[in-house]
Parts: sequence; structure tokens; C-alpha cells
Amino acid sequence: MKVITSGKIPVKMWLDDIESGALNQAVNLSNLPFAFSHIAIMPDAHEGYGMPIGGVLATDGVIIPNAVGVDIGCGMCAVKTNLSHVDKKRLKKMLDELRKVIPLGFSHHKHPQDKSLMPDIRGKMEVVEREYRSALTQIGTLGGGNHFIEIQKGNDGFIWLMIHSGSRNIGYKVADHYNKLAKKKKDKFRNSLPPSWQLDFLLSGSEEGKNYTNEMNYCIDFAFANRKLMMSRFKNIFSDNCGDNTVSFSPLINIAHNYAATETHFGKKVVVHRKGATSAKKGETGIIPGSQGSKSYIVRGLGNPDSFESCSHGAGRKMGRKEAVRKLKFDDELYKLEKQGILHSLFRKKDLDEAAGAYKDISVVMENQKDLVTVIVELSPLAVVKA
Repeated sequence: MKVITSGKIPVKMWLDDIESGALNQAVNLSNLPFAFSHIAIMPDAHEGYGMPIGGVLATDGVIIPNAVGVDIGCGMCAVKTNLSHVDKKRLKKMLDELRKVIPLGFSHHKHPQDKSLMPDIRGKMEVVEREYRSALTQIGTLGGGNHFIEIQKGNDGFIWLMIHSGSRNIGYKVADHYNKLAKKKKDKFRNSLPPSWQLDFLLSGSEEGKNYTNEMNYCIDFAFANRKLMMSRFKNIFSDNCGDNTVSFSPLINIAHNYAATETHFGKKVVVHRKGATSAKKGETGIIPGSQGSKSYIVRGLGNPDSFESCSHGAGRKMGRKEAVRKLKFDDELYKLEKQGILHSLFRKKDLDEAAGAYKDISVVMENQKDLVTVIVELSPLAVVKA
């Protein structure tokens, strides 16, 4: 752990190779008058809007929409099967069927899904109520970017199914609405913060703060419901292709990595913002995915107080999307995947934004957080679906 002390409170970092933009954002966080104890920067950190992705911020009395991010509740789910092998012919057929059943990228379902699949609306939810009808066509859809569906082989000898996805457009709308609302709030306290920091906040006890928290929590629940529906359909496809009556699945593991929650740390109740960071309480089971073509991990949290009981949410980008398309060589990235025998989603040059070369080395990331989590199962990719 490296410690930066140039701000009002320390910045504790689990990496050495942090980019300058992300470091500047971390120092900005450390100078917030309401930031508590220290800032924690995970080993997958890179620059985001206002706050590094891979950052953990605890605040006293305020909540910051940009410290949660626009894909509220984005996270991972995984299940272990009882099978130890699936041949490539079946894998290819499953990928084809997944692409037909689960809309990818900007695509939605043509018809609304059953309302019983949606979380209950409780209390005042201005944005959620406005977006509800649209969300009915988005539940059970993957989205784009770094979201994926993957079939993996664990070093425990079993086949695993994994999904990475979030709250789709409803999460973006909630984040955008409340960030704009926070920007409009003006007082002496707020005016002391440079607008360039992009860290506009709401008082957590105010009406706006409570409304954001309520709608944020709905989006977390929606993101989970979205993953659950996709996983249900994923399991059906897997069972149909691998001998219906012989396949069984372990209980679902689910964990989010874009949210804020009230927790107690160092004897004080605070709002912990995890933006691209995962809860890693002592004994808690989590998921840390790699990039396309690299390993993922089922982990157990060690409850390290210095990280606010958190860990990384993945490998973390080392190149921006446009930079990756510009700099990476398509044939080289394709060779890496095909050498491993992975059924991948790298079809054209523009797909290089999600190539393994655009991400940090997940093995280094995992080594850097050995004091945050312990690995339970190491998972190697067999087949990947991306937008």
C-alpha cells in the first residue's frame, strides 16, 4: 500500500502505476471537507468522471452522484454448474442462442417483460416512475462496453457461468438527474469546490439526498433483477444444450460495484461510495472479473479496514477506448484469444476497445490486493458474448 499525503486526508493506494488524471482526482477527493478518514484507491483504478473508477470514498453527511457513477448497481453474478466439460460444438450453439435471447448493446426487448420481474417502487421516485415503461423492455438485456456473458472453467474442476451488467438506461437517467440537481445547489460551502472537480453533492439528510438514495437503491435492485433474468435464461440454454436433467447449479453469487451505502467504519457511521469497487467484508464472497481472454476470480473478503472493506471490481483499463482501437493490433489481439482456444467476441477493429490489451494484467491486480481478498476459485474463459 502506497500513501499520498498531499491532501487534507491521506490517499491509500494499492497500485504504483496510477495515471496522472486518476491521481489528481484522488487528491481532489482527499481535499473534500466532508471526506472521512482517508481515500482508498484499488489496484484496478483509472480516471473517471469526478472520481477514479476503482475508488472508495467515505463521506460525512453528503452523497455524491458522480462518486457512484452513471451505471448504478453495475455488478457481477456467477453460478457453478455440476459439469466438468463442455465441448466446442455445444459452446458455439449456446453463444448463438444467447445472442438471440438476450439483447446486446443498445438493443432492448421488442415487448415489455413481466412486471413481476421488476423491483417494487417504494416512496417518491420521480425518475424511476418516468422511466419505468422503458425499463420493462430493458430488464434482461446486457448492454455494451465492458459488459459480458461468459462460460468458464474453474480450477475447482467445474464449469461456471458469469454475467457482468448494470442498470441500463434507468440508472443513467437517475444519475444524470441528480447530478444536475446537485450542480444547481449553491451556497458558500459548495462554492468553495472547483466545478472542474465534478463532485457536486447533496446533503444526505435533505429531501433531494433522500430521494437520490431511494432511486439509487431502486437502480441497484433493478441491476440485480436484470442479471438474475439473464442468468435464468442463460441457465435454461445451458441445460438444454448439456442434458436437461443432468445439469444442476449452485446458488447465485451476486455483487455490485457502483453504489453508495451507509456503513460504520472506524467507529463512525458514514456514506461509503464505491465507484468501480467491490465490497470485501470479512468472509464475504465476491467476484473479480478479468478482461476478455483473461482469468476471473471468485474471492472471499478479508475485511481490511484500510480499504473500507473493499477490493477491485476487475482488471481496470490501461487504455481509453479510442486509444485502444488506435494503438492495438487486431491480429495480435486475435491471436492471443485463439491461441487459448477461446470462443470470443473480437470480430472487427472497433472491438479492440474491449481487447485484453486495453486492460491491466489481472494477475498483477490480484497480487496487489492479497491483503484485501483471498482467491477461492480461479476461472479461465471458454466462450464470451459481448455487444
